[in-house]
Amino acid sequence: MTATSDAEHALRGASLRVTRPRVAVLAAVHEHPHADTDAIIRAVRSGPDGVSTQAVYDVLRALTSAGLVRRIEPAGSVARYEARVGDNHHHVVCRSCGAIADVDCAVGDAPCLAASDDHGFSIDETEVTHWGVCPECSTAHSP
Repeated sequence: MTATSDAEHALRGASLRVTRPRVAVLAAVHEHPHADTDAIIRAVRSGPDGVSTQAVYDVLRALTSAGLVRRIEPAGSVARYEARVGDNHHHVVCRSCGAIADVDCAVGDAPCLAASDDHGFSIDETEVTHWGVCPECSTAHSP
């Protein structure tokens, strides 16, 4: 299956109309995990679809609302988008270069993933961000 047909299938599954901009943006998010809006715009514009900047913003908003895309915003970073949704995974972020990688949720006894007092909230997500230095930056800074 191609990225385009996967995107079309996902849009239909979310009861969204299949449009050229939606297919292009969703395919770009799948191909570039954790990309910011500018990177998605560049990816979409490099293709044959000619999607406008405003359309990319509108489509990202619609895809996020539909649950097809997850918007993350690590501290000190611009918003980034990923297609991995619905599995309660977390992220590790490099303090040096800003690289982001997925981290699967801890299995077993995981303190701090359940609120000790929910204050009446119906909690549906816990966000954990791990910070450190990626292997490439660690190597670059080694003597």
